[in-house]
Amino acid sequence: MSRKPARTHGKAHDKKTPTIDAQLVRELAAVLAETGLTEIEIERGELRLRLARTAHVSPVLAPAVQTHVVASAPVPAAAATPALAAPPEPPAAPANPAEHPGAVPSPMVGTAYLAPEPGAVPFIKIGDSVSAGQTLMVVEAMKTFNPIPAPRAGKVTAILVADGQPVEFGEPLVILE
Repeated sequence: MSRKPARTHGKAHDKKTPTIDAQLVRELAAVLAETGLTEIEIERGELRLRLARTAHVSPVLAPAVQTHVVASAPVPAAAATPALAAPPEPPAAPANPAEHPGAVPSPMVGTAYLAPEPGAVPFIKIGDSVSAGQTLMVVEAMKTFNPIPAPRAGKVTAILVADGQPVEFGEPLVILE
């Protein structure tokens, strides 16, 4: 017994089989990107569409440097040049940044930005000394940019979010020592 292949033209798309509007998918994806949401679902008649993206959250301590070395034969340790040496290890992240006494938590859900505008100099960098009330970064929530002030004076020892990264309420953003 063989089955007939499904028709892909003509009356194959009847009212029981809703079609997916590619433009709608693009628009919803743009909403996800603009708002920092990770999931959105809509329902129109019999069509139900759910878009989700995964947010990769990882602490950012220093810019990563990747070195690729290609060698056809092992190089003796004495012959290694400084250009081929491994990059220095970044400072170790606190075991649980949220429990660090100098952690500055996000006061809201939104998207963290480390500079006042794209391409501008960041508000802070690791090693900077900041004063109480100084803006550390901004968190955009509902199209409003909210400055995140330093709760006290100190030295920035870690920046735990990347520019443009979605953040949750209470998530540690910066460590001040």
